[in-house]
Amino acid sequence: MIGNATSRHQNVALMSVAAVMPDVVTTSADIDDRLARTLERLRMPRGLLQRVAGVHERRRWAPDQTFESAAITAGEKALAEAGVSPSDVGLIINTSVTRPHLEPSVAVRMHQGLGLPSSAMNFDIANACLGFINGMTVAAHMIDSGQIRYAVIIDGEDADEVNDNTIERLNRPGITREDFEREFASLTLGSGAAAAVLGPADLHPSGHRILGGVTRAATQFHDVCVGSVNGMYTDTKALLKGGMELVVAAWQEAKDTWSWSQMDRYILHQVSDVHTRAIVKAAKLDRSRVPVTYPHYGNVGPASVPITLAEQAATLAPGDRVLLMGVGSGLNTSMLELAW
Repeated sequence: MIGNATSRHQNVALMSVAAVMPDVVTTSADIDDRLARTLERLRMPRGLLQRVAGVHERRRWAPDQTFESAAITAGEKALAEAGVSPSDVGLIINTSVTRPHLEPSVAVRMHQGLGLPSSAMNFDIANACLGFINGMTVAAHMIDSGQIRYAVIIDGEDADEVNDNTIERLNRPGITREDFEREFASLTLGSGAAAAVLGPADLHPSGHRILGGVTRAATQFHDVCVGSVNGMYTDTKALLKGGMELVVAAWQEAKDTWSWSQMDRYILHQVSDVHTRAIVKAAKLDRSRVPVTYPHYGNVGPASVPITLAEQAATLAPGDRVLLMGVGSGLNTSMLELAW
């Protein structure tokens, strides 16, 4: 299968990627303490988040921090690292799941906060946990076409309200084991922010080439993971089964165009131990080349991939091959190759 869902980029480089993490740490033991009454009533053990999901802690914004200000700081860091002036940016795409209102877009705040020119386009791309990869792909096409020179992809996530609402609801009388299992994934969410700068590779030979990738959909699973600020409701078994089927199908189809079996690093969307093991097994990946950040950051939604890439950047050498991979609610999967 080829066409619109398979892309190649001719002259695009990732020039920088930066992350900003919250100051406050919330451990899974802290969450167990807040859920103590419910766990006792349901005769469920403590430590499920650690043993089942592999999430030991996540980050929470301090009172003087917001996801928007953190994302702007990440954008400033990325622009400085890339050596690109805000006045030269032609596009900013916000990919956050978190949004304080339906309109205007979150991108307008990022545009203003970074001091971008009136000529810089700005809009949101929302696609669950794949938004950042999708945003990079859209920006890469626009750079290849010559419409823009530089783009900022930006994301800030705030899981605090979701965590609090979920814990409050799970502590209500009448909550069952089934209710707890449906909302378990909400307790793995964490907060954080990231940004990346893309530009023309011919003008920046030291940049990291964005080669292209694939995107595939299995939207018959659109209702197995549905989230809002009130909480995230997940059919975990159906989500895992459908997601793995989609990843395997996309991986097999991609073999006709791409060779991804021996990448130097696989940067996965950060979900859990279960999810990571399943993808490693399904795609037959070398586990030592799959770094994880969810144990200490949790699932930071679409910011997970760039946060993990930012942490790995110092360990990558010129010529290394990197594959960004993710599965997002819906279901969709995206894979994007970088030549470091």
